[in-house]
Amino acid sequence: MRWLTWSGMDRYRDLGMLVVRVGLGAMIMGHGWPKVAGGAAVWERLGGAMGHLGVTFAPTFWGAAAAFTEFFGGALIVLGLGTRPIAALLVFVLFVAALGDFNGGAAFRNLSHPVETGLAFLALFFAGPGSFSLDGRLRKAG
Repeated sequence: MRWLTWSGMDRYRDLGMLVVRVGLGAMIMGHGWPKVAGGAAVWERLGGAMGHLGVTFAPTFWGAAAAFTEFFGGALIVLGLGTRPIAALLVFVLFVAALGDFNGGAAFRNLSHPVETGLAFLALFFAGPGSFSLDGRLRKAG
């Protein structure tokens, strides 16, 4: 019954990180795929959100960068490869999304999604991917 105690649960920390990584990665991939598949028109609209930071040039580039970061970055998060840098990029993408929603007068329930997801990726940035990841395997091999 040691597994029922709090100290016994510590051995499942890496399993918890796997669940978090796979869940968050798959979720953000689901948000990113329609943006990737939408092409230049969607990328331009999406990249226009950088205007909230005073960046008004190359909206198609910024939108494509955000879309590809969500989809392919999500896949890398699932695999646990490059977890921390990808999580940092996703925090930035979600910050820009939240800023755009906030400046657009979005209701709290709409604003909360990018904020909550951004906080989850920020936590993943600090916690790391756990041992059940390609990052963990590479760390052991090195």
